[in-house]
Amino acid sequence: MPAVTVENPLALPRVPSPNPLTDTDRPVVSVTTAPRALEGEGFPVRRAFAGVDLRALDPFIHMDQMGEVDYGAGEPKGTPWHPHRGFETVTYMIDGEMAHSDSHGGGGLIGGGDTQWMTAGSGILHIETPPEYLVASGGLFHGLQLWVNLPRAQKFAAPRYQDITAGKVALLSSADGGALVRVIAGEVGGHAGPGSTYTPITLVHATVSPGASLTLPWRPDFNALVYVLAGSGTAGAERRPIEAGQLAVYGQGDTITVAADARQDSRTGGMEVFILGGQPIREPVVAYGPFVMNTKAEIMTAMEDYQAGRLGSIPAAHADVRGATPSTDGDA
Repeated sequence: MPAVTVENPLALPRVPSPNPLTDTDRPVVSVTTAPRALEGEGFPVRRAFAGVDLRALDPFIHMDQMGEVDYGAGEPKGTPWHPHRGFETVTYMIDGEMAHSDSHGGGGLIGGGDTQWMTAGSGILHIETPPEYLVASGGLFHGLQLWVNLPRAQKFAAPRYQDITAGKVALLSSADGGALVRVIAGEVGGHAGPGSTYTPITLVHATVSPGASLTLPWRPDFNALVYVLAGSGTAGAERRPIEAGQLAVYGQGDTITVAADARQDSRTGGMEVFILGGQPIREPVVAYGPFVMNTKAEIMTAMEDYQAGRLGSIPAAHADVRGATPSTDGDA
């Protein structure tokens, strides 16, 4: 897992240590295992939020771990053109590369710790594909896609695209250097990530060395989730066992703790976790395929607008490739 790393984490700014007199470590409410599925044109994913009450996830809607898969030549797959309305997609690539294009002119190639942040807002069409040279050669493919809800007042915000390269991510170290913390969006201990969000959230990718522990300060008004990308360890001060493909939902408190087992799979070397939380929107959510709105009537309107071409059109340069498909599944 290359993402972005450093030779000496101790040279980085440190995550503030918790105050044992005033800070309460969040308990673990649940640990669930993400089922496997196929997405887009047939690439493997794990549905990270499956079986978790949406109220515990708010403001997040959906998250897929894409891969990890080592493709042979000619095997890499992407998605066809498809619409979105009412939320934001955040795609974080760890291994391999993915190209993005959309009907509002956004797009680019991401890989190795890059993030593409697309605000669908009032409506957009987009496509995500592996670059042609990667299709020809094959290779490792691994990433995440997260759906972040928009509050009612921003459901029809103008679409926008953010290209967050790996070099822009804020890097921190735990006090003993045992964990490398990458802040993609939001803030950890006064250190802000580059992602610009409508909904207040924090996104972190952390690598925890074997036998090490990481405790992060966390806004008390945010929810708190930890998804294990690779390796194994424990969640919370109560040390609930957790491993790759599992999600821990935390309760109320001021800090989040996760620790890596002393012995890890030799292939991974450490415990890789994606830590996320945000300020709950607490509004009705009606999600159907690529649309996330507040009412069923708004979903029907979104479908009608898509069918009438009001969510955008495929750019001429792409018009002969993969016609738009309003999938009812999650999209990666």
